[in-house]
Amino acid sequence: MTSAIITTSKLCIGWGQVTLIKDLDLVINRGECFFILGGSGCGKSTLLRHLVGLEQPKSGSIDIDGIGAPTISASAPPFGMMFQSGALFGSMTLRENCLLPLQAWTDVDKDTAEHLVKAKLDLVGLGFAANHLPGEMSGGMKKRAGIARAMMLEPELLFLDEPSAGLDPISAVEFDDLVKTLCTKLGITAVIVSHELPSIFRIADRCLVLEKESQGKVAEGDPAYLRDHSEHPFVHHFFNRSSPEASPPMEPTGTIPNWEHSCFSAARSPLAPRCSISPSIVIARRSIT
Repeated sequence: MTSAIITTSKLCIGWGQVTLIKDLDLVINRGECFFILGGSGCGKSTLLRHLVGLEQPKSGSIDIDGIGAPTISASAPPFGMMFQSGALFGSMTLRENCLLPLQAWTDVDKDTAEHLVKAKLDLVGLGFAANHLPGEMSGGMKKRAGIARAMMLEPELLFLDEPSAGLDPISAVEFDDLVKTLCTKLGITAVIVSHELPSIFRIADRCLVLEKESQGKVAEGDPAYLRDHSEHPFVHHFFNRSSPEASPPMEPTGTIPNWEHSCFSAARSPLAPRCSISPSIVIARRSIT
C-alpha cells in the first residue's frame, strides 16, 4: 500500500495581489516519479519553491512526509534539490562539492565522508571525475553531479528542476534512466519540473498539469492516458504538441491552385516569373529578354 510523502490542501500561492495557483489539493506518493507540467508562467517553478520552503503560501497547507510545512532552518532538510544548471561551485572539485552537505549538517569523520562521496559518485557514474572541476565536465555530467550532491544526506525525496533541459538525446535518455532507477530500486520519490515530453512519457508515473488561465490544476494522472483521453483543450494541445491557433490544413494532395489568377498576379512586371502549368507540376522560370 502506498503512502503520501507530500500533501497539499487548498494551497494558494503567488505574490502580493497576484495569485498563480489557488485551491490546489495534491497527493504525491512515496516512490513515485512525479512531474509538474504546464505552460510558461503557470507557476510550476513557484510551486517547487513553495514545496522546498523557499516561499510561504498565501493560504492553505503543505505537509512533507508527515513533518509539516517545509522551512528554511539550520537543520538538515528532509529532501535533496537538484537545480536546473547543477548549481555546482565552480572553484571546487566534484568531490568537494559533494562533501559540503556532510560538512554543513553532519558530524561524520573525514574517512566516512570520503567513503560516502565515493559511493554517491559511483552511483551516478562519476566516480572517475571526483577531482574534476565543473568547468571540465559536460552538461550531462554536471546534472549527474547535482543529483549526487542532492543525495549526500540519504533523502527519500528529491526535487529536480528541468533536469534534462539542454541535454542531447542520448544524454537525456541516460539521465532519465538514472532518475527512474533511483525511484524503482532505492524507493526515492522524485518530483520533477519539466517540459520534455520524451522524458515525461518515458519515466513519469503520474503528473500534475497546471494552466495559467485556470490558476491551478486542470489534469492529474498518467501522462499517456491524459494524452490519449483528456478532453481539456490545453491538456490535449500540451501532450500532442499542437497549437490551438494552428494554420488551417493545406489543400488536398494533387489539387493544383489557380496559379494564373492568384500566384503571379503581378506578372505584368518584366522581371516577374512566367508560369507553365502541367497536370502535376508548376514550373516558374524568369523571363529572358
